[in-house]
Amino acid sequence: MRPYDMIRRAEPDLKGLGITAETPDGEVIKAMVDHPSIIQRPIVEVRDRAALARPIEKALEII
Repeated sequence: MRPYDMIRRAEPDLKGLGITAETPDGEVIKAMVDHPSIIQRPIVEVRDRAALARPIEKALEII
């Protein structure tokens, strides 16, 4: 999963940042750090795996 896959594309804070699917991962991560409201939630982590739990059934895939 790329960082772009973990952002809320409809989030108003994302508008104006110029983030697209082609934006380098490092720039997307910096935007996520600077604007945490653009991060999809919840993210579930189990051992060395993580999943964006939307829908919640996705979390069951790594448990």
